[in-house]
Amino acid sequence: MIHGLASNRQIWDLVAPLLAKSNKVVAIDQRGHGLSSKPDHGYDFQTITNDLSLFMDTAKITNPLLIGHSWGGSVALNFAAQNLRQISGICMVDGGLIEISSLPGNSLKKALVDMAPPLFDGLTETVLRDRISKRDWGERDEMSIKYDLANIVMANFQENSDGTITPRFKRSSHLKVVEAFWNHQPSTLFSSITCPVLNLPARLNKDKNPRQKLRQKLIEQAEAEINKFDTVWLEQSIHDVPIQRPMLVATTISQYIERGFFD
Repeated sequence: MIHGLASNRQIWDLVAPLLAKSNKVVAIDQRGHGLSSKPDHGYDFQTITNDLSLFMDTAKITNPLLIGHSWGGSVALNFAAQNLRQISGICMVDGGLIEISSLPGNSLKKALVDMAPPLFDGLTETVLRDRISKRDWGERDEMSIKYDLANIVMANFQENSDGTITPRFKRSSHLKVVEAFWNHQPSTLFSSITCPVLNLPARLNKDKNPRQKLRQKLIEQAEAEINKFDTVWLEQSIHDVPIQRPMLVATTISQYIERGFFD
């Protein structure tokens, strides 16, 4: 299980226990995130993909299903295209099909502004928790409602000696991932993918804005070029669907595992 940009392995805290009832589940902190080391370099897709391969070697993980959220889905897609080792398949949870350089009117300069993380200078944990409590999480399922989602979000931060907080993933490294995204074109990878792919995009409505139109175009291209590619829309779902509707995410993945889609 691979988290997204500026996130950490705890984004899977609600999904993982459900999948672990019938599967061995491992969630990782990617380079620079969570409790992993914080180098100033190596945020291109090739290095991140190599990190994942080395982790699998060290942990002696063979033929896994890679499940990636957001940027993590892009990492899984790149891994599958590189064919670095045998995997049973990939599952992209509202991610993977992200091609920011193809958005009309976009530029690297604009992307570095639009996708930059918020500034948290001077914020305390109490203030941030209050902001999180006021966030609209959409229609949450019964498992999500049982948990204080602020505890999962706060895992992205560490407390300083003066009581303020700092993101665990540095802003400078975040911008390097955005630049890597600019050079990442999933549409050029589809023909190299031989494993099964389950695509789980989230949406709240069916309005066709430029970003959604591009996503639909990429889905259609992937369906044409990847031998085994299925899409299941996660309706009434926000981007952070793993903590908004964990039961839907886990149930959908489990059904595909049980019916042999990844065999």
